[in-house]
Amino acid sequence: MGWDWLLRQRSVFTKELATARKGMGIYMAGIISVEHINPFLLSAQQILTQVCNIQTKVGQLSKDNMFIDGEPVFIMLGITGEMTGQVCIVLDMEVAKDVASRMMMGMPVAEIDDMAKSALSELGNMIMGNAATLLANNDVRIDITPPTLGMGATKLSSPNMTSIKVPLVYESGEVKLYFLLKLA
Repeated sequence: MGWDWLLRQRSVFTKELATARKGMGIYMAGIISVEHINPFLLSAQQILTQVCNIQTKVGQLSKDNMFIDGEPVFIMLGITGEMTGQVCIVLDMEVAKDVASRMMMGMPVAEIDDMAKSALSELGNMIMGNAATLLANNDVRIDITPPTLGMGATKLSSPNMTSIKVPLVYESGEVKLYFLLKLA
């Protein structure tokens, strides 16, 4: 998968996000646009494919209050620079174990121990680092903070910012990306 794939996918994600944005009544000019979210989606799909051998499809996009219930594992990464905010990657416990196992070359993961936490945190770093490169290619410069990994139900919010949830669906579940971003 190279730049040709990314360019083909860009138009697909642009249409899906534009349709979802219109359907949700979200006016994102001045906050973020599809050009700002696409690099994160492309990066997540590319990293999941290359590192975990997971093929995903973009699920239903929604405006969300970022209430994370159940027993999930979440990876929160901050963004500074020309765009600010957070991206949160949320995985149900079984999906987190599956992804961690795949990252560790198929080693069984019965619980999210320190090794699995490290692997999942690195997944967040890889996705965000790749997205930062894609954004820089479009003249948007960002820096990312180290990942914070959490487990369990939580509610996250930030004043005056719209949260967008985009699930990436695969055969064993979904990897949910929450975007709480604005242009600086």
